[in-house]
Amino acid sequence: MSYGQSPYAPGLGGTSAGSSENPLEKLREYTSKVEDLIDQYTQPIKPHLPALGRFLIVVTFLEDALRIVTQWSDQKYYLQRHRHFPWGISHIFLITNVVVMIAASLAVITRRYPEQSVGALLGVVIVQGFGYGLIFDLNFFLRNLSVIGGLLMVLSDSLSSKKTIFAGLPSISETDRKIYFQLAGRVLLIFLFIGFIIQGSWSLARVIVSIFGFGACVMVAVGFKARWSASFLVLLLSVFNLLVNNFWTVHSAHPSRDFLRYDFFQTLSIVGGLLLLVNMGPGGLSVDERKKVT
Repeated sequence: MSYGQSPYAPGLGGTSAGSSENPLEKLREYTSKVEDLIDQYTQPIKPHLPALGRFLIVVTFLEDALRIVTQWSDQKYYLQRHRHFPWGISHIFLITNVVVMIAASLAVITRRYPEQSVGALLGVVIVQGFGYGLIFDLNFFLRNLSVIGGLLMVLSDSLSSKKTIFAGLPSISETDRKIYFQLAGRVLLIFLFIGFIIQGSWSLARVIVSIFGFGACVMVAVGFKARWSASFLVLLLSVFNLLVNNFWTVHSAHPSRDFLRYDFFQTLSIVGGLLLLVNMGPGGLSVDERKKVT
């Protein structure tokens, strides 16, 4: 008697049945359909996603520069009184931060000097953490890890048009560098959501959002359907940002307004990093680059 055609035997007859009942295969099939729908309905805005993503990533730095200028006296008072900056050093600290943030942000938006501009903004994140005494604040730390992840996504995106500088020397290829920067950026981007999970009061809606959001974060980090997961997080964080960090509804004299505004623009920066990820795919290549390859 032959059991080769039995659906329960590991042969030709059982392969399709086993794979169709595999939950992972079902999830992959479902997410593939969702990705096709996303590609179909976002076709008109796809060419603008990289520029929009880069702008949103640096918008928190532009807002910070504007806040320093408009709150100059308060900034000086805090640094001198609470952080014990000497007179003059506080001025240099603030002016340097404003100039570097504006210049580096404009360079990121226009895709000029990517390594230098991203490095300068990374330096601003670190220097401000120590300067304002927030480096050991958990929420600040997690959020800034996410902003750093967005900057690494900018660096990964900028490598698409670069040539190898030292031809003939053994070095990491541009594609490999893009993969490494994209991987680091994906992992760091999810820290914003981890910060959202561990802070604040709990409710049923918060539990549901946390479960789905954390699942999408894990998928982004490991690269499983990363574009679909990043699209979901863009939608989730955008709605969350408008509903929770709505600083424009708070009176200008209220002490929480500045914190809400800070959180609002930082979340926008992380949304920008996710938009760059939406535009990328396997191997760290953008949609346009994959078309050229194929």
